[in-house]
Amino acid sequence: MIKVAIEVRSGTARFRVTVQAERIQQALSLVGTRYPARTCRVKFPIDAEGFFVEGAGAREGMVEQPKELAA
Repeated sequence: MIKVAIEVRSGTARFRVTVQAERIQQALSLVGTRYPARTCRVKFPIDAEGFFVEGAGAREGMVEQPKELAA
């Protein structure tokens, strides 16, 4: 299981969500399904310390509420 930040854009509005999934492509797909009319991309650089998620509580999905980003 991995954890990545995904930036979601619609015109000039943008925000970031953190997602856990088995693969990066799957994380992008989860966010794209939730926000279908928006552009989604992985936010780089990826946090090397928190990239891999282990433990019984690790499950797929969004782990952090959307955070608005400055324009």
